[in-house]
Amino acid sequence: MTAEQEAPRVVSASREIAAGAERIFALIADPAAQPGWDGNDNLAGAPAGQRVRRAGDVFTMTLTRGAIRENHVVEFEEGRRIAWRPAEAGERPPGHLWRWELEPASASRTRVTCTYDWTQLTDQKRFRRARATTPDKLRASLDRLAALAEAP
Repeated sequence: MTAEQEAPRVVSASREIAAGAERIFALIADPAAQPGWDGNDNLAGAPAGQRVRRAGDVFTMTLTRGAIRENHVVEFEEGRRIAWRPAEAGERPPGHLWRWELEPASASRTRVTCTYDWTQLTDQKRFRRARATTPDKLRASLDRLAALAEAP
């Protein structure tokens, strides 16, 4: 078997965060906040004022190596779910997806699941980096997100 066949193409991690879903979702849906909780250490920044409000929105990010990514929002339910497909500026998304799902456990606790899905990725030059996105990296994002959301 090759590494491509062995690597899972859908990777997920979950954890409960001691904050309400609205507070957590606000951090996820605001691209300017994303570098503060990115466990891949891949995001350098995003222009302010791009808060995602619906499927079909596109927001831009600057990566740590300077490239600009356009993120095409393909799923959106305020306070509950958001997913986007990244692409190089002006290009079609190559087939990978980031999804965040929030499930309130109580008024002040929320179960958050982050999923990286590259089942539709066809550009083999991207496979190595896709395989490097492990559950540990997703957990790092969840832990950083929790630290921000739980802060007073």
